[in-house]
Amino acid sequence: MKMSDTKPPSASIFKLVDGFPIPLQFSEENFRSAVNYKPRPDDIFIVTYPKCGTTWLQHIFMLILRHGQPLDSLEDMHDSSPFLDNRGAKSAETMKRPGAIKTHLPFHLAPWSPDNKYIYVARNPKDCCVSYYHHTSRIPSNFSGTFDEYFEKFLAGLVEFGDYFDHLLGWYTHRNDPNVLFITYEDLKEDFESNTLKIAAFIDDKKYAQPIREHPEIMANIKTYSSFDFIKEAHLQKEKEYKQEHESLETKSKFSDETSKSDEDNCRGHENKKRTMHAGHFRKGVVGDWKNYFSEEQTRRLKDKFTERTKGTDIESMWTKYM
Repeated sequence: MKMSDTKPPSASIFKLVDGFPIPLQFSEENFRSAVNYKPRPDDIFIVTYPKCGTTWLQHIFMLILRHGQPLDSLEDMHDSSPFLDNRGAKSAETMKRPGAIKTHLPFHLAPWSPDNKYIYVARNPKDCCVSYYHHTSRIPSNFSGTFDEYFEKFLAGLVEFGDYFDHLLGWYTHRNDPNVLFITYEDLKEDFESNTLKIAAFIDDKKYAQPIREHPEIMANIKTYSSFDFIKEAHLQKEKEYKQEHESLETKSKFSDETSKSDEDNCRGHENKKRTMHAGHFRKGVVGDWKNYFSEEQTRRLKDKFTERTKGTDIESMWTKYM
């Protein structure tokens, strides 16, 4: 049964679909199909709250599958690791395999089966907040306010994909399930090799982790081709290519007596791809950038909420060095 949508409050940076906040640009139909997707037995999910290392992990994951060989193209990654919440169930049903399905869905909405594998990446809330602010500000018509204004939204959970702590705690509860690998962005940054090996072993120890142990060059390649600079440069190059193609289509239409529907569709398709591949998505990829944004009061308030929401869990000590 289809539930009615609820109009978001004025100046909202999201829209509500069946009571859940999703990006304004997302298709309601695709989102609903994502929530109702029935996973295949061989599905592996990469799960994060937004801006917690999703794209980085996608690249690491695909490089593990390819034994350190770089991707032939960025399209290969998107076809083998589709964004379920945005592209819908069809993208997962038709994806290239082996691969991984990307999702930001909280546990209670995610396609769940004990037969599937889930890699969850958590990031400290302060850096997440700063990165999410920049991400949201870059999207036209979403948010044009200050960091202080965005901080209030983040703290109240009035952002895309809802409350950070609800998402974290929902998946944290399942961290010890045999089909869940729970890691942190900071641990992956601090000890890339051991955590990447852990991911490879979780996927398939014999097929992926053992070759890394026997051939150190595989790990070296994974580290190189998943580095922030390498990924950003690849996306910058692809963005330039899409821009050139889009401009070519626009020029072609100007010299046509009548622009065909296929040309219009192609033009829109390239524009959508350009937004999806936007290199601005990659800003710094560092730990501790929150110190350049948070005031003393904001630091105290978020720390208070962190302490309140994570009381009695191991999360309290997860980011001692980073909070």
